[in-house]
Amino acid sequence: MNASNHSRRRFLQTTAGLLGAASCSWLPQLASAAGSDPNRKRSCILLWMAGGPAQTDTFDMKPGHANGGEFKETETNVPGLRFSEHLSGLAQQADKLAIMRGMSTREGDHLRGTYLMHTGQRPGGPLNYPSIGASLSKALKANQSALPNYVAVNPSGLLNGSALSPGFLGPRYAAATVGVRGTPPGENSEAMADLGVDFLSLPPGVNETRQDARLALWKQQQNQFLARHPSGAAEAQATIFQSAVKMMHPDAASAFDLSQESTKVRESYGRGTFGQGCLIARRLVERDVPFVEVTLGGNGLGWDTHQANFPAVERLSKELDQGWSTLMRELEERDLLESTTICWMGEFGRTPTINGTAGRDHFPDAWSCVLAGGGIAGGQAYGQTDEAGQEVTEGKTEVQDLLATLCRAVGVDPATEHYSPQSRPIKISEGTSIDQVLA
Repeated sequence: MNASNHSRRRFLQTTAGLLGAASCSWLPQLASAAGSDPNRKRSCILLWMAGGPAQTDTFDMKPGHANGGEFKETETNVPGLRFSEHLSGLAQQADKLAIMRGMSTREGDHLRGTYLMHTGQRPGGPLNYPSIGASLSKALKANQSALPNYVAVNPSGLLNGSALSPGFLGPRYAAATVGVRGTPPGENSEAMADLGVDFLSLPPGVNETRQDARLALWKQQQNQFLARHPSGAAEAQATIFQSAVKMMHPDAASAFDLSQESTKVRESYGRGTFGQGCLIARRLVERDVPFVEVTLGGNGLGWDTHQANFPAVERLSKELDQGWSTLMRELEERDLLESTTICWMGEFGRTPTINGTAGRDHFPDAWSCVLAGGGIAGGQAYGQTDEAGQEVTEGKTEVQDLLATLCRAVGVDPATEHYSPQSRPIKISEGTSIDQVLA
């Protein structure tokens, strides 16, 4: 815990003790003031829906239309705003969500759409652009932290390439990966998904003193090698190794140890990889990690529902609802939601029309994503599609606009420039932020 967070929380605890139970009504105001502190640590959690979720079965339903499908709507805690019946937990937190119903892009291929949504750039050019996780974690980085600034939990196979890459920013800003150990539990399994980072424990017979001596020797030899053979590849290898060593520190490694959480808490998130990934995200945000990405549907692109759309979307929606709604509740209980922005999105949407195998196909023309938490004016839908869900009729939003809005929400100027290897200045986003959804 850094000094500013420690001081803030100690102040709140001391104030509560002095005022007593009769003055508890002041505490939410004090917490709100702390949350709006411009010097507070900010974080971003990206909930990535691999395969492309169907907007008409989640956050932009079309009841009464032939495209509407099998699901019913449910009321939310915001009058007039309705979600799928399978998102009942999120429906009770709709006042914290801004539904972006006017997304429109031009990439209907999984790989290309994944790259576009992570970087804001269409793939195929000569430059490898950094993912939004790399760019924002660089801007928001925690000083002198043993933990990585960018963590990807159970990333999709489509994210292991350039879409998750730090691009021209270099390996220092690459994502550390949290993977699934063993076989993920099935839908009705009593087992809990086992997530973690391999090789964080010291080998048998090596204590911390011995490890420090080994690392000192490695550093001496590495410095000598780099002095004789300076190269980008050698420096990149040294950077990656040093980052891995930092994570072996007990305080850092413990962030990924879910056995420190009670069974009740773990079950509240859901037993699957997504729910447990959301719990890891909460633990990392508590430790000031700036950017965490958690994937749902990454094993085989679960949201890619060309066939039998409705059973798959129902299952995924329930898993999403439990993990995401619990994450927001726990962040709020810990006074962290006001400083944590959440973005829910996939690589594109799905066709409003239902195909001959009861599925929905790729559809980048008109779809939805969601922003929530810190910096977001919740309780609204921005943008609108026609009654058939085929086209955006109001509030059309391109990916650069979405990323610019996300930057603003976490307190980063989207015009912040990074320099390519050719010394070309490149902004994080060249889009226009949408002020209506910013708090």
